[in-house]
Amino acid sequence: MPIDKMIEKARKLLQRGRVEYLSYGLYNVIGDHGTYTVARKIDGTVTCNCPGFTRKKRCSHSLAVMLLTQRSRTPKQEEM
Repeated sequence: MPIDKMIEKARKLLQRGRVEYLSYGLYNVIGDHGTYTVARKIDGTVTCNCPGFTRKKRCSHSLAVMLLTQRSRTPKQEEM
């Protein structure tokens, strides 16, 4: 998937409230084909357990978490 389409999809996930903070850098993201776990490490890198990330090392789920954590720092995220 082209990066511009991936960004658009990630923004839609955020707009629709489909990204849920679980705890200490872990997020559930409800995608079109399932619910996936995205982990954000202290260095800012992310991983996702979806098939796309496993193959390509990028996906809209992980990008949604990156966009979320860049635009709004909460006390929970700053503790990481």
